[in-house]
Amino acid sequence: MASDIEEPGPNELRDPQIREELKRASVWIGLFVLVALVWLLAQPLLLIVGGIVFAAMLDGGTRLLGRVLPIGRRWRLLIVALGVVAFLVWIVVLAGTQLAQQFETMRAIIEQQTVAISAWAAQLGILQHPEQFTEIGKQVLGSLGRVTSAVTSMFGAIASVVMIVVIGVFLAIEPRLYERGIAWMLPIGNRHRFYGTMSAIGATLRRLMAGRLVAMFVEGVGTYLLLLAGNVPMAALLGVLTGLLAFLPNIGALISGALMVLIGFSAGVNIGLWAIGVYLVVHTVDGYLIVPMVARRSVDLAPALVLGAQLLFGALFGILGLALADPIVAMLKVALERGSEKAAERAGAAMA
Repeated sequence: MASDIEEPGPNELRDPQIREELKRASVWIGLFVLVALVWLLAQPLLLIVGGIVFAAMLDGGTRLLGRVLPIGRRWRLLIVALGVVAFLVWIVVLAGTQLAQQFETMRAIIEQQTVAISAWAAQLGILQHPEQFTEIGKQVLGSLGRVTSAVTSMFGAIASVVMIVVIGVFLAIEPRLYERGIAWMLPIGNRHRFYGTMSAIGATLRRLMAGRLVAMFVEGVGTYLLLLAGNVPMAALLGVLTGLLAFLPNIGALISGALMVLIGFSAGVNIGLWAIGVYLVVHTVDGYLIVPMVARRSVDLAPALVLGAQLLFGALFGILGLALADPIVAMLKVALERGSEKAAERAGAAMA
């Protein structure tokens, strides 16, 4: 008679074992769906992250302005936002009047220099197929054109920039409103930790962006003045590109340095050596003075980790992923540190 007893089927949700298996299956299915959504919505998500980073920059400027100008926060935020808009308009106007023509000249010079370097390497026997090196140079130049499209063309990435600015402004106006909206979806017991994590992420982003903006200003202005003193062609364009590329640590410095050297040697050996000296001086000052004083003491990110994240995000998501790799790594680091601190507190409480 024991064999006639009915066993629970797959639709019998009251059985504990079936419920447990359904929970496990739901976790794996949900994880798969989440990864698929992140992959499909990568660009919109990166725009949101860019808006968060821009909001941190606005909030940092507003806090800094509050130390010297005792007025309401919204008025200080308006002043900072107008300053950012004025800078962007200046870049667009400068790009439309001066830099666009200089960039086309730069493209021609770099192509000529690439051909000359490949021929020289072929004569020395270093390069067996010089046409391959020339093709690589053209590809790099094409990538450079995409990187600097927002500077050299009014059609670069206007829509993305506008979305990032709009999201950033709304987040900076009422940051607590959006924090409370996300916290409302969490259990009440986890909301306090969520607020603490968001506060830590905001402080980290403000320090990181402050260091980045200082580095961009110092490298851009310093490069322009030194190149101008050495009569290097297109000093204004190289200064703007160096300042903008300073937003990309490691990779940006290599690109701007290569541009300076190629343009410098196109005008003569002495000017080329001057360009090398300018690159070394500017990046030595940035690497050993600016970055340690502003960024590394407040945001402890390993250079190899940042470079690896840049390569990965750049390959997966393009220039936007490359630009946001550093802030994303910083935010993940803070979130993981907060999680490990909570786990350590639980472990200590359990042992006590």
